[in-house]
Amino acid sequence: MRPGIVVQHARLPDRSSDLVRSDIAAVIGFIERRRWPRDATAGDMVELVLRRDADLWNHPDRSLFDPASRRAVRSFFQNGGDTLHLFGVCIRAEDDLKTPAACLGVLAPLFDRLRAEDEIALLRVPAAAYMGVNWNTRKNEIRADAEVLYDQLLAHCREMTNRFLIIDAPRGLHGPPLLQWLHGFRRRHTESRSYGAIYYPWLMDGDEVFPPSGAVAGTYARTELDHAPYGVGWPPANTPVRGVTHTEADLTWDEAGALAEQALNPLVVQPGRGVIAFGARTLADHDVFCHVNARRVVNMVTEQLRRDSEWAVFETNNPHLWDVLERDVLFRLGEFAGAGMLSGSVAGDDYYAQCDAETNVPALRDSGQVNVRIGMRPVGTVEHVLVDLRIGDDSTAGGI
Repeated sequence: MRPGIVVQHARLPDRSSDLVRSDIAAVIGFIERRRWPRDATAGDMVELVLRRDADLWNHPDRSLFDPASRRAVRSFFQNGGDTLHLFGVCIRAEDDLKTPAACLGVLAPLFDRLRAEDEIALLRVPAAAYMGVNWNTRKNEIRADAEVLYDQLLAHCREMTNRFLIIDAPRGLHGPPLLQWLHGFRRRHTESRSYGAIYYPWLMDGDEVFPPSGAVAGTYARTELDHAPYGVGWPPANTPVRGVTHTEADLTWDEAGALAEQALNPLVVQPGRGVIAFGARTLADHDVFCHVNARRVVNMVTEQLRRDSEWAVFETNNPHLWDVLERDVLFRLGEFAGAGMLSGSVAGDDYYAQCDAETNVPALRDSGQVNVRIGMRPVGTVEHVLVDLRIGDDSTAGGI
């Protein structure tokens, strides 16, 4: 070999992860005391992972689950869903779900399992819609017994970043009482309410009446899969609902529009198209996250950046690491902007990433963390959203 310098070009390692999916769903159901598996205790659960409706009906444990959950499984797959986790939690009685202490106690194992399964993006609890509604005439207030459960689930969705709760309107509430309950519910659940959406009215297939969340979750999944791999940016609205004949309550288009303005997503019958999911509003009352697709775009992007940056844990926390993280985040944001998930496509104006000495002060570095500040405008909104992506011993999730 002749003396000299030999230059070899090597391909840099690809540190990015696969795109996060936001169509995988879960149904949380309940197993009443008389149906508990042998040696079970309150809080124990059964989990099935389903890829089609027949997977449940052919399973020997199908009778353990409540009827509302089984119906939601069927509706999900009828409407184009692909993957579903079905959970059955053993409870002694409905009282286990009516107070914060009891609810958190019986659901603690479920939340631990859900935290470990970060692929799940859609949650619903159709059985909760059958729980009672209480009228407090002295306070002129209407409360649903399921509100404690919804509060825990909304907080969990906020904790997990890429998770969203689809809520059914309580059984038997219509007209002014329904709106009175909705206004009170939004007022009582301010912190996490952009992580959920409510649908009304209930659906019917012939004479069968059932909550809409199972079918609606299927339309979410179908919309995303039809526009893969960036389908989460499409609003799940103006979408036909399959497997139904009509709705429990007939709404005019004027009534549907008024309900949508109140953050209640209406299901309406349109001649020639059937039942249509008309609205796509979250429970939030501010512009940034009032639409489902805007909230879920930020959910998905934040989770994607978190997964992309996991390689940085235990790396040397210095300016070189900051430069690499900032470059990688900007590249991923540019990919999302080019796919139409973000408003605008100009780095530095429409979206940005900052990782330097300003975002990583000595106290933060001494605690073993590195911080990337990210700004973006989700599609269909007019304001920027700020995300702090912190990587280290104490926090690996993004804050919004």
